[in-house]
Amino acid sequence: MFHGTIYGHVPYPGTGAVDRISNERIKYWNMKILVIIVRLLMGLMFLFASIVVLFHLVKQPEMKGNAKLFMDGIMATGYFMTLLKVTELVCGIAFVTGRFVPLATVVIFPITLNILLYHVFVAPEGLPVAIPLMIGNLFLAFACRKNYKTLLAARIA
Repeated sequence: MFHGTIYGHVPYPGTGAVDRISNERIKYWNMKILVIIVRLLMGLMFLFASIVVLFHLVKQPEMKGNAKLFMDGIMATGYFMTLLKVTELVCGIAFVTGRFVPLATVVIFPITLNILLYHVFVAPEGLPVAIPLMIGNLFLAFACRKNYKTLLAARIA
């Protein structure tokens, strides 16, 4: 029987079908908005951190102890800090523009993990930034999980 819609069916009041559709839409849009907020915050953090170091905009603070030893080792390579900051810059641009977010999420994960571990073991005062950064990276990976389906396949298709 035709009920006056193009689909030929209108959920009857009191069945809960309309409520389920509305709740699913609300969840979808809330998740979409949350993904945009998280990727923008992460993107801006990585953009700021990379531009400041690459263009020497701020004098680096004096480090002591294990933090100085760690940084001296990175700087002694001659290339690693530049590679790290260029990677952060590219991923930050991807997050801010919303392009290649699943790829940027995977590429930036080892850097985010290293930032977290550095602050856990070497400089705990940076944990208030490192923990939300890792949570944001894991959240974006979760939000992009459908994109990783073929990447995580046990066999070649």
